[in-house]
Amino acid sequence: MPSFRSSTTTPRVSDGAKILGLAVFLVAYGTNLSTPLLVAYRDRLDLGDSATMAIFTLYVVGILAVLPFAGQLSDRHGRQAIAIPFVITSAAASLVMILGQDNFAFLLLGRLLLGVVSGAVLSVSAAWMQELFGRGGEQRSALISTVLSYGGFGAGPVASALILELDAWPLTLPYVLHAGATLLVVPLLLRVPDGRRRSRTPLRVQLGIPPDGQKIFRRLIAPAAIWVFSFPSASFALFPVIVSDAIEGSDVVVAGASGALTAWSALLSRSILPRLGPERSLPVAMLFGTMGYALGVTAFVTDAWQLVLPAAVLLGAASGLLTSATLALLAEMADESTRGAINATFYLLAYPGMAMPILLTAVGSFIGLAASLVLVTAVAAGATWLIFVRSATAGAR
Repeated sequence: MPSFRSSTTTPRVSDGAKILGLAVFLVAYGTNLSTPLLVAYRDRLDLGDSATMAIFTLYVVGILAVLPFAGQLSDRHGRQAIAIPFVITSAAASLVMILGQDNFAFLLLGRLLLGVVSGAVLSVSAAWMQELFGRGGEQRSALISTVLSYGGFGAGPVASALILELDAWPLTLPYVLHAGATLLVVPLLLRVPDGRRRSRTPLRVQLGIPPDGQKIFRRLIAPAAIWVFSFPSASFALFPVIVSDAIEGSDVVVAGASGALTAWSALLSRSILPRLGPERSLPVAMLFGTMGYALGVTAFVTDAWQLVLPAAVLLGAASGLLTSATLALLAEMADESTRGAINATFYLLAYPGMAMPILLTAVGSFIGLAASLVLVTAVAAGATWLIFVRSATAGAR
């Protein structure tokens, strides 16, 4: 595959891309609304550790269950036909979460639906956005998809935490507002051009990687994709927790600040990607993430809890830059008949990284948490070097 080069002209953001971007933002926003409320659910429903873990696990299960099929179905039947029902499901999931405040089964169902929605809409909308911008707009479409999804991820917890602080029906109002806004955007999505020609190929699980893109996908994109959520999940769900005993003040405030910094720092990709291009951005993103891990480890070992916040900035920037750079590369290499499938494959590789906090604590129960954290930082450093070497080789061709 030829090395990516920025277009000399900036593709215009069409009305269709703006509407699709709004839908992506709202879905990501709704997906993360419940994050700061999990403690409230735990206390209200008197949940134990295993039940609380199930809330997290079902979200990931929902994502991984839909990704092998969502992109390919959109290749076969069109982006609108797949994306719109899942956007509606996003609103429905919020309503189910309202029922979950008093019923654990509904809470689990709501989280499962949120996972399904996140996996389906983000993968299909990435392919749809690439088609709206067309050839030459790969970088712009990748940046818009990344900025709006991470912007939604970051805005959701802030909104629900603010409503919780105001004590304004915190387990109801955030979801009602999200469901209403999401349903309002659905009629607008019907007006967004869907240029995908329907495929009549048999429906089967496929990666969607074209023959001439196999090598760069295997050598560069795949090893980078697995860190897309492995980095930020540590600052969302691990580092603020393991340093909580050392925090002088409210550990909830620190955890909220860490989550917000992680999500919003992903937007730094908007200024970095155009300067470096996708291939050179990947090792830079990996370096950010490795440095973020190193700061988190230092915070835990030395009780310098303040380091969790700059770690969150680095880990969020790493995730956003990895996402936008990879989506830009995928847009360039994608076969028109399997564009949805290849984007879904990327997210299928990326989303298991959300389980990184669970993996690290599990390994830490055998070798010690500090050793577990040092080990993953060393692995990230090795992956950074590998991606640096391979990206330099790819860029030279």
